[in-house]
Amino acid sequence: MGKKITGVLLVVLMAALLLLLFGCGGKQTQPSPGSQTGQGEKKSSNLEESIKAEGKVAQLKSDDGQPLLPPLEKKEVPPRPADPSKLPEDDAMHWYDMEYSGWGVTKVNIPQSPKDGAKGKKVILIVHGDHPWTTAYIRGAKKVADAYGMELKVMSPNWNPDVQAQMVDQAIGARPDMILMIPVDAKMSVQLFRKINQAGIPVIASNTHPESEAMKYVIAWTGPDDWGQFRMLARKFAELMHYEGGYAIIQHNPGGSPFFARTYAPITELKKIAPKMELLDKQAPGFEAEKTMQVVSDWLTRFGNKLKGIILSDDSAQAIGAVEAIKNANRQDIILVAAGNSKVGMDLVKEGKLQAITYQTAEGDGAAAVKAAADWFNGHDVEPVRYLPMHIITKDDVDKFMPAQW
Repeated sequence: MGKKITGVLLVVLMAALLLLLFGCGGKQTQPSPGSQTGQGEKKSSNLEESIKAEGKVAQLKSDDGQPLLPPLEKKEVPPRPADPSKLPEDDAMHWYDMEYSGWGVTKVNIPQSPKDGAKGKKVILIVHGDHPWTTAYIRGAKKVADAYGMELKVMSPNWNPDVQAQMVDQAIGARPDMILMIPVDAKMSVQLFRKINQAGIPVIASNTHPESEAMKYVIAWTGPDDWGQFRMLARKFAELMHYEGGYAIIQHNPGGSPFFARTYAPITELKKIAPKMELLDKQAPGFEAEKTMQVVSDWLTRFGNKLKGIILSDDSAQAIGAVEAIKNANRQDIILVAAGNSKVGMDLVKEGKLQAITYQTAEGDGAAAVKAAADWFNGHDVEPVRYLPMHIITKDDVDKFMPAQW
């Protein structure tokens, strides 16, 4: 009799348990098909909204009235020499690993895109330092972020690589959906990009090139083709110089990629297209007008009429110093070209004191980095390198780029 009662109790208990699992209580503990569908619909809706925003992004303008995101520049990548370092410095292929950094790199530990849309994504942008150009860069980045509904936080180490390293740690700790970074120091940036990569956070490099080793750890690099546009500027410079005469170069700050591009792109290009032109000197006085003026004044005294042209890495402070030195020496025959395009530089072009500058959109630079991030979130293919378009500004078309972005 006891065994029968026990059996009945077991049946009752089993029935109660089944009721809990599959009855009202079960609905609370089991994920329902309806809730899973809701999550899928939310993801799909976010992606659709993000892709729809691409039309709005394509219509954005920079403050100079130019398209914020014009078509990207294409670049032909030649085969790599067996050992570029063994070639002379005035051979373009010596600089292969710098000029074509990011191409043909085997990526390491790159996260897969969630393909769930850019809207609502949290992105941290670590720039290199405070400067009017950087302000314009950030403005362009925010225009794109706002159009997509992305949350963009900006951090600046003010040109200090050690502070940038600390900011990378802070950014990793914040666990954003993406980190964008302009490296302060090309060599040091390798370990910074590696650290972000190892933390499992997708990262995009922007504006200045890190060393090629760092390119393994980033989804992509976006920015100006400094080598390409300085080759273009060199060709205009040679034309203005009638393909002969002595020239000198005011260089960018040593260490970063612009230092090499804005020195050796013109040197190697002019050797090829204008062998009668002679490099007299090259110096890096920094970005103080007075120091540039001292260097150019020395050149004008030392080389006299042999010096016919000067290439500048900056169209603001360096240009002001060079123009002042030329004015003091009462030289009317010096051809002056520069990287651009600040208000100072474009005003000097209008006045005929600078003959040509590069169009280097600061807003477009920041916009390109955020656009690459959005494309990745939206599941689009992102090329390993995205170059901004190139153009040389002269007196003939300078008004088209007014008002200046910075």
